[in-house]
Amino acid sequence: GVSDPTKWSLNVGGMVRKPVRLTLREIEALPSLTYTVKHHCVEGWTAVGTWTGVPLSTITAMVQPTAEARYLRFDSFDSGYYNGWDLTSAMHPQTILAYAWNDRPLMMNHGAPLRLYSPIKLGYKLTKYLTAMTFTRDRPGGYWEDQGYPWLGGV
Repeated sequence: GVSDPTKWSLNVGGMVRKPVRLTLREIEALPSLTYTVKHHCVEGWTAVGTWTGVPLSTITAMVQPTAEARYLRFDSFDSGYYNGWDLTSAMHPQTILAYAWNDRPLMMNHGAPLRLYSPIKLGYKLTKYLTAMTFTRDRPGGYWEDQGYPWLGGV
């Protein structure tokens, strides 16, 4: 859980050649990307924020997905919350695993210690409290997607 962030880690696996378990310190030590964008919620509100994190493409290169991998499943420790992305969207240069917001470490309400973030997706696709990233052949559903929200969730 997150009661002790020093015990938290991210599991990256599935259809990959080199699965890894990364601590927050290891993720923060990787080359980072910071940008300021307008966040879009499916409920219609927007907010401008500055996000810092590791490009998802960096982690992907580290684990070396197999040729069959087409999708990514993102799991959260938020009681069964998960969703899926196609690999093309996930490789967008602004898709990051974010650990800071507005130049400060993420707070719980923003998905600490690590969350998926990208300006190309609506908020419900940006999994908070990330615990696992799994490369798959089959398209994963998702908590909201299984209730009828659009799977792509693009802005």
